Amino acid sequence: MLQLSPTQVSPVIARGGVIAYPTEAVYGLGCDPDNDQAIEKLLAVKQRPWQKGLILVASSFEQLLPYIDVSQLTQIQLEFAHSKWPGPFTFVMPVKAHVSTKLRGEFDSIAVRISAHPIVRELCDSLNKPLVSTSANLAGQTPVLTNSQILTDFTGKIDALILGDLGQQAQPSTIIDARSGLVLRNGQ
Repeated sequence: MLQLSPTQVSPVIARGGVIAYPTEAVYGLGCDPDNDQAIEKLLAVKQRPWQKGLILVASSFEQLLPYIDVSQLTQIQLEFAHSKWPGPFTFVMPVKAHVSTKLRGEFDSIAVRISAHPIVRELCDSLNKPLVSTSANLAGQTPVLTNSQILTDFTGKIDALILGDLGQQAQPSTIIDARSGLVLRNGQ
């Protein structure tokens, strides 16, 4: 497994690689959201069914626009999401029809977050697009919190580890349905 800085990751992502990287609370697994083979590899590593869908993490709202259907959201709904970003808030938003079911699962929506974590932001900026983000663990197990645990659990299964520190969040992000305003998962 390669150990890289955020600026070195583009070739790995471009060839369909799966990476582990630090986020606000836990290590995440990620890949190119436009590469179904990479998404399938990530799902296999995590042992997660595609039907559950995945989260996209970005450094800016503009990076999310190819994936979300903003025409289905009101200005007030969008302003509420923007008031929480960047930060530990994931919003479930309407998804554009062309977005792969491997990414959105069996839903007509997709979960998206604009991260405040400097490494996540640098990764997305270097790729000029969002990154798939799911906690680095096998489905149903505790998320990984250390580099050494990534090396132990994922060597031979993923392509690269992005070096860096976790953020200060004690819990994964809060998830909010952008249309209804309902909190689906309380983080923090």
